[in-house]
Amino acid sequence: MSHTFHIPVLGLGYSIDTPLKVARYGISSTLSIVDDDLIERMRAYHMAESGQQYFPIPKTEADYRSKRITAYLNFLNQEINDQFENLKQSSFIPGSEICKYFELLPESSSLKHGYELMMEYPEGESKRIFQNVLRKAMKIGAADVNIMAKVDKLNFVNGSYTGDENTDAIAAFRGFANSSLNSSVILSAGMNPRLYSYIEPFDEFLPDDHARFKKKIILKVSDFRSASIQAKFLAKKGVWVSEFRIESGLNCGGHAFATEGYLLGPILEEFKDKKIQLLDELFTTYKSVLLQRGIDLNQKPAQKISVQGGIGTAEEQIFLLKHYQLSTTGWGSPFLLVPEVTNVDQRTLDHLAAAKEEDFYLSNSSPLGVRFNSFKNSTADLERMRRIEKGRPGSACTKKYLCNNTEFTIEPICTASRQYQHLKIKQLKSAALTKAEYKAEFNKVTEKVCLCEGLCASAYLKYEMIQPKESKAVSICPGPNLAYFNNSYALHDMVGHIYGKVNLFGDNHRPHVFINELNLYINYLQSEIKDQLFSLTDKKRKQLANFKMQLNEGIEYYKNLFKQVPDSTFPNIKECFNLLETSRFKLNQLTII
Repeated sequence: MSHTFHIPVLGLGYSIDTPLKVARYGISSTLSIVDDDLIERMRAYHMAESGQQYFPIPKTEADYRSKRITAYLNFLNQEINDQFENLKQSSFIPGSEICKYFELLPESSSLKHGYELMMEYPEGESKRIFQNVLRKAMKIGAADVNIMAKVDKLNFVNGSYTGDENTDAIAAFRGFANSSLNSSVILSAGMNPRLYSYIEPFDEFLPDDHARFKKKIILKVSDFRSASIQAKFLAKKGVWVSEFRIESGLNCGGHAFATEGYLLGPILEEFKDKKIQLLDELFTTYKSVLLQRGIDLNQKPAQKISVQGGIGTAEEQIFLLKHYQLSTTGWGSPFLLVPEVTNVDQRTLDHLAAAKEEDFYLSNSSPLGVRFNSFKNSTADLERMRRIEKGRPGSACTKKYLCNNTEFTIEPICTASRQYQHLKIKQLKSAALTKAEYKAEFNKVTEKVCLCEGLCASAYLKYEMIQPKESKAVSICPGPNLAYFNNSYALHDMVGHIYGKVNLFGDNHRPHVFINELNLYINYLQSEIKDQLFSLTDKKRKQLANFKMQLNEGIEYYKNLFKQVPDSTFPNIKECFNLLETSRFKLNQLTII
């Protein structure tokens, strides 16, 4: 592996073509394959840019969704491999692409040490031989794909269900499985037994004689228990999990899947302590299932653990990798400020660069009913409020990827749609609600925004692909850690920051990643208590009390951790202890009645 970080998926459109921009430098990144309309339009755009002939895949074609995804991923695979080969053959001249590849590597990389030594060689045969050795050692970055497992809409034609094999998540998975990419599919947002069972027949996910895979499965999880349950289910299907990608429940971008008060440090510690035991259990089951399919596998396949969510300094990066024995760390939201890597329109980019901590918040705007990281200056939210003022709340719902509500209809509709909000508001008006109650319920209904369009709009704006009558309203969902970055950056600047070559924070004061996440959880608990103030059930009371207890245990874990590690690991160790005590005081002030 060339780098010790990866770029996670960023919404629908923000990282849809990021592999085209970073894979040739050995940097792995992830794109979403939820939106086949976006994917088809990006294929058309990039094929035109590269001078290739584009043949559209219309919606009238059978299995169009998976075919569109396969076609785009095949294009990406060919293009990034061509880029990489061209880069490898370029000359070692300062400023060249091949020099950029090596200069982006971390200082700890033996490959970089070799490059620096080679550059000092005098011109001649020895230098040319050395250069060829370096070329052969270069690795291309992975172009991984992400599927939100539970975003798996059932599809109908003329009122008839088209079958389980044509649900959104399964068709997307098939699109990846049939592609030429040899990379990983990241399954996120919880377990989907129908999708997980569908993986079983695909030979591309089976190991070779050396326990290696053409295509791999990565599970994005927020705790050990969830990881264990999902991986065991898959092992019984003869499917191996090659990586557990642990994401902070709240200190991340996109949807925020809060744990029951379990903090990132204790979660990572549990993975560290139990990973060998879990590996052995999974392999025993996996090997037995493969034997029934005529495959005798004696060597355990590799199983990595990585982490992402709110990491902000090189010291944090190094500590997480070493202390918890991780393979990589994920840096997502900061790359929204790197125009050569992600698709952020200029207006949104300017607002992100100038944003403060209070501009990032958890909302209930997602139609999925899960808390969502939101940004105060997004044009999607401004458009939502304008529609309410005009007496027409809700969106037109043209894409229908998040249709999951059957409260008023037989076929599912989206809670952000004009159709749903009209029906729900009509119901509220007929209910015996006080003025205050009606306003509160009205706000809950109309807070939902269209993510299908909003998370693509920025890419369309950047590439000047907006079609007539298409919404220009941008939704963006960065993690709160982005508040500490205050500019737009070049790729080499952000990578330099990750590896400690430069400090992009300047004078901005930022607490440690563990402290930031702890405070996010305390604020979350506070809002949960407030929301349940007048309708607190015994079950919810016990849940909130357990949540608080887990946070207190997490604080104790951090106090012991900070005592154990060398002072150099945490430059502001005294401040960390003081902040922990401040956080504990705030937590214990919260009363669950």
